[in-house]
Amino acid sequence: MKKNNSVLLSTPYILWMIVFTLIPLGVVGYYALTDPATGEFTWGNLMNLKMYLPVLWQSILYSLVSACICLLLGYPVAYYIAHTGPVAQKLLYMLVMLPMCMSFLLRTLAWVGLLQDTGIINNLLSALGLPRLQMIRTPGAVILGMVYNYLPYMILPLYSTIVKIDGRLIEAAEDLGCNSVQVFSKVILPLSVPGILSGMTMVFVPAVSTFYISQKLGGTDTVLIGDVIERQFKQGNNPNLGAALSLVLMLLVFVCTGIMNRFGGDEEVIV
Repeated sequence: MKKNNSVLLSTPYILWMIVFTLIPLGVVGYYALTDPATGEFTWGNLMNLKMYLPVLWQSILYSLVSACICLLLGYPVAYYIAHTGPVAQKLLYMLVMLPMCMSFLLRTLAWVGLLQDTGIINNLLSALGLPRLQMIRTPGAVILGMVYNYLPYMILPLYSTIVKIDGRLIEAAEDLGCNSVQVFSKVILPLSVPGILSGMTMVFVPAVSTFYISQKLGGTDTVLIGDVIERQFKQGNNPNLGAALSLVLMLLVFVCTGIMNRFGGDEEVIV
């Protein structure tokens, strides 16, 4: 009876996964492995990906840099939140999540208004008698946009991990003569590794596939793999090549997710 109830309750989820996950993946795989003219099976689309390898490596580099910056910024924030009182934790947790309630597009456009040549920051510099800076249409602006948009994805799993660390382990390390640096390096940091891996993955995966941030904050030489995929479907009129690029990107995402599940899957992120 219980088994029948479990199957019945899981049916909507199974149908959802089939319709909105497996079937779309199958469509992407079909277009990636078929000739656009004849519809026959071919490896040609995947072979053509070598011309986009520099773009792929640039996307991976930007995403890794963004993830590392998010880690450097997010770890102290998560550590501070985890060691405040219950009321303060809830308030700070809400403040971290608050930007995620705003549209992703609006958050990115806000940085356009701040960084553009006639934007708020440059107007302020000009009013102070300082020279204007070229901030937008640069790789730094793209990385800044990624860090701003995806920083909460780093803080939340780190907080979830750090708050679960048993305080008795820290007390034991201090009783054994460890100073604050040794307590952090030998107790807190090793126990935070699952949260670090989860946070790195949760930042890297959306960053490596993004395209709107690079279009609004980057220049003509700042092209990411997400931009190429969008152009193949919208402008290049070559959905087969776009599907092949998407397939490679999905494999990269699956690898990152597998790493997170292998080493950080025990940690829950409360949203």
